[in-house]
Amino acid sequence: MKIPKSINRIRRKATQGLTKNIGNSAQKQYSPLPAGATIKRILISRPNGRLGNLLLITPLLQEVTATFPDCTIDVFVKGGLAPILFKNYENVNFVIQLPGKPFKDLFKYIGKWVSIKKHRYDIAINVVKHSSSGRLSVQFANAKYKFFGDDATDAVISHPDYGHMAKYAVYNFRHYISQLGFPETDRPVPLLDLKLSTDELANGKRVLQNIVKNDKETICVFTYATGAKCFPPEWWEPVYQRMLAEYPGYNIIELLPKENVSQIGFKAPTFYSMDIREMGAVLAHTKVFLGADSGVMHLASASQTPTVGLFSGNNQKVYEPYNSGSIAINTNENGIDDIINTINAILKTS
Repeated sequence: MKIPKSINRIRRKATQGLTKNIGNSAQKQYSPLPAGATIKRILISRPNGRLGNLLLITPLLQEVTATFPDCTIDVFVKGGLAPILFKNYENVNFVIQLPGKPFKDLFKYIGKWVSIKKHRYDIAINVVKHSSSGRLSVQFANAKYKFFGDDATDAVISHPDYGHMAKYAVYNFRHYISQLGFPETDRPVPLLDLKLSTDELANGKRVLQNIVKNDKETICVFTYATGAKCFPPEWWEPVYQRMLAEYPGYNIIELLPKENVSQIGFKAPTFYSMDIREMGAVLAHTKVFLGADSGVMHLASASQTPTVGLFSGNNQKVYEPYNSGSIAINTNENGIDDIINTINAILKTS
């Protein structure tokens, strides 16, 4: 039975109200780590199954590993994507996967929650403070130190980019462990990273070559997104035509979504793969990715491709693409000329 979206919104609002105070009494101060004690096992909780949301925790995975190189990390997530995305993260030990539809597999759902209690953790981290399941899982975990994801006030003040979904969890983690006696670093927050292997990258290059069948560099567009984030064909068509005119020396390909829809009427050579890592490996060999806010936009960033993210809502600073050379464009304030100028700037420096 599919639960209506309206019921889900009411459920989420109710559970957030019930769980918002979990951990409040323990979140402000932590006792310093005793002399000689070490951090060996860490739980990171992000019980969400969306591609973008999972990729956005890769900076935290890298930060935890850089801080505690010998630790093992368990991640508490939803759905089946995390083992694929974190495949090459050597410190990731167990991926505890909640079923995507808990009411269809209730016993498995309960079993995954119980499994959190089976292990002893030195630290349990909830990534997103508003996540009811995240707060509950950290509360439920058998962990000495529990970080519930609440804003670290000093970090908010000192980091203008604190609001970004990929960054605030790292800033919070640094603040928390400084209370345990570890030095708080000011190094840049790690970038999103799919950690593609040499073999994966070589395969991605072959796949792309089979599509374009020439030696020209490639620009990739992704014209789909969910809901209000999806720009209509009448927006995309003039953008695509302008790109054809501006970049005759480049291939322009379209990455298709699983829904197999194109806002430019399938006029460009297309690519689709059921393999997320293969998709990322193909993107890694493109010079620029252009697309609206979506999981695939973050996949392009995690593949280290300069990414131009298109935003028409008010969440740009939270979800803008994050890697070297990437930029977000607000389409309410910027037109086709601005998009082309941004692409030109990236091509000039890449």
